Amino acid sequence: MNRKLRMGMVGGGRGAFIGAVHRMAANLDGKIELVAGCFSSNPKTSQLSGKDFFLDPSRVYSSYEEMAKKEAALPADQRIDFVSIVVRNNLHVPVAKAFLEAGINVVCDKPLGFDLREAKGLKKVVEKTGKVFALTHNYTGYPMVKEAREYVKKGRLGRILKVVAEYPQGYAVGDVDRKGPTKINSWRTDPAVAGASNCMGDIGTHAENLGRYITGLDIEEVCAELTAFIPGRELDDDGNVLIRYKGGAKGILYASQISNGDENALSIRVYGTKASLEWHQEEPNDLIIKYADKPRQILRRGNDYLGSAAQANSRTPFAHPEGFIEAFANVYLAAGEAIAAEVSGKKLKKRYDFPNIDDGVYGMAFIEAVVKSSKSKAKWTKFPKL
Repeated sequence: MNRKLRMGMVGGGRGAFIGAVHRMAANLDGKIELVAGCFSSNPKTSQLSGKDFFLDPSRVYSSYEEMAKKEAALPADQRIDFVSIVVRNNLHVPVAKAFLEAGINVVCDKPLGFDLREAKGLKKVVEKTGKVFALTHNYTGYPMVKEAREYVKKGRLGRILKVVAEYPQGYAVGDVDRKGPTKINSWRTDPAVAGASNCMGDIGTHAENLGRYITGLDIEEVCAELTAFIPGRELDDDGNVLIRYKGGAKGILYASQISNGDENALSIRVYGTKASLEWHQEEPNDLIIKYADKPRQILRRGNDYLGSAAQANSRTPFAHPEGFIEAFANVYLAAGEAIAAEVSGKKLKKRYDFPNIDDGVYGMAFIEAVVKSSKSKAKWTKFPKL
């Protein structure tokens, strides 16, 4: 394609953290341009946000329904090629469905939707329309995560025995003993908006997706406990999950927003019969390889000894660290490749290296299984059939 992809956005207006992240990531490689959007359910705020982004006022809309309809009616050389969806969980599926059915490709923030039933319905829409659907599980974009995946695929760890993934944050711990209204109170704690889970649905799904992306293992059963330590909360702020994977491997997954002192400490350890690996999001340029009979190795991003996937997803030479925005941008870069092919009328490849609708449905199944297990008196809960 000899032009930039034209991007629209729903949500992510003034004051929205994740919307700014998506815009920076999409713009990083100079292949995508924001040209339209509905940035708020408040039409005035949407227009002000559009002004912030230097957009043509006629391409700033009052509702996502209006945006989908009017963008689809524009000539092919003007309409958006895809929309980025950064709204609340309960709106992910309705917004995505509106644009897919209007013939527009979709990049959507995670989790995929409000519940598993809704997610399965959206998968049918994706399959029917044939449009590209990407889900921004952004941690899969890190070069050393891709190197970890290659280590597993090439059998360098041997047979996988155990996967330990954790995502502790501590930003909400001050509310545990607070008297009166809590300091932190967002839509993520409202089950009518967020769905069945707060902590596990928000960050626990990242840990689950990271484990599945690296190992390729599917979950058979879970044994979970979700807790709301903050008084008055209906949804969890901490969760612990034991996992039985198909094939016999075992797993431990822990996600928390009350882990005092932790910031964004996503990490994963994968133990195999030949070796094990370890990766930490707060030190993302290192991948640690460990052995029982020789010293551990530390592989560093940007070096020629890494595999093709890690090298292809690095932008700077070794000794020049890359981080969160670059990893996010790698998801947009991979999705952009598929979107450019779709817009150009080319046949899509069977698989691109970005999280797709299947990963989104799997994540919703994980949330459902964990919530069901936590409420159940039974020890283990079967993973839903997909």
